[in-house]
Amino acid sequence: MSRIEQLIAELCPDGVEYRTVNDVCKVSRGRVISKDFIRINHGNYPVYSSQTANDGILGTINSFDFDGEFLTWTTDGAYAGSVFYRNGKFSITNVCGLLEVKENALHPRFLLYYLNIVAKKYVSEGMGNPKLMSNAMAKIPIPIPPLPIQQEIVRILDTFTDLDAELQAELEARKKQFNFYKEKQFNYCKDSVEWRPLGEVGKFQRGKRFVKNDIVSSGIPCIHYGELYTHYKTWTKETKSYIEAGKAEKLRFAKPGDVIIVTAGETIEDIGNCVAWLGDTDVVIHDACFAYSHNFIPKFVSYYFQTDLFRSQIRRFISSGKISAIHASGLSKATIPIPPLAEQERIASILDKFEALVNEELPAEIAARRKQYEYYREKLLTFKRLVS
Repeated sequence: MSRIEQLIAELCPDGVEYRTVNDVCKVSRGRVISKDFIRINHGNYPVYSSQTANDGILGTINSFDFDGEFLTWTTDGAYAGSVFYRNGKFSITNVCGLLEVKENALHPRFLLYYLNIVAKKYVSEGMGNPKLMSNAMAKIPIPIPPLPIQQEIVRILDTFTDLDAELQAELEARKKQFNFYKEKQFNYCKDSVEWRPLGEVGKFQRGKRFVKNDIVSSGIPCIHYGELYTHYKTWTKETKSYIEAGKAEKLRFAKPGDVIIVTAGETIEDIGNCVAWLGDTDVVIHDACFAYSHNFIPKFVSYYFQTDLFRSQIRRFISSGKISAIHASGLSKATIPIPPLAEQERIASILDKFEALVNEELPAEIAARRKQYEYYREKLLTFKRLVS
């Protein structure tokens, strides 16, 4: 029998009482705080808004509305129903709600973990703008097991949360290390090998336009330029998408070993995303991409295209407007180091290990831990209701 099961058997064998959020918390809302207000009143105290990135921080100001231990939740928009723990001095905007626990019998972080399961179920999707307003939050029923049980549950779930944070920090550190070594490997080549323009040692060919409606579940392999932002990493042997054979005949192909590079996007930073095509057949490419044919190790080229060394060279050839774009003539002027093939293989092999760590191994471990956390959270926060 686990510690939780022992405590339940001792303290609430017949079930636990459920009460509404309004019964156990003071429920309130934030106020309008504009970005101009934050800019004019810049300081050290966080302002939380509806976003979830950066822990929801919109900015920092020189005053605060709340000081203590609270929960906040997002009331409007795509993240409506997201719940956060706050402790300290802070303010919240008008698209945030505030919960202040008013009873010693309820642990704030226990409430946090429970609401993270159920709050989304109470979000209204009406008129295309998801909302969880104060009146709906106030009515959510909450189990109130004895405090020792809450404390043990919080201890267990905090352990999972801390582990997740450690793994995320490790992932971010490894990504920085990966980028550092990418630059280092090619900087090492700067004075030791010949550098030549890409147009002299290879050839760029632009793809032909097709639309997302042309993409099917099977057929001729194809790569849409948008997938180079969302799906592919340094290299691939398989495609996510396909084109019907009849339509593919009218399009353009990259060959095995070619590096496919994005040449149009919303910002200058979008230009240059790439993937080395290592499949067994030719692959259709979109007209916002170029295929670079060459005699290098494909992964070596693809890793090089990811570096600041390369991006800084092509930046001056990118035209900016409604969209940013670069032509083959601009790409062709960027130079590339030409070490022996064995050295190219060595560099690609080193970077492969880093990429596997940051794109496969650590994300897989994080996903597994989160699945485990969700399993135990559901199990720990499911209680038999006390019948009076």
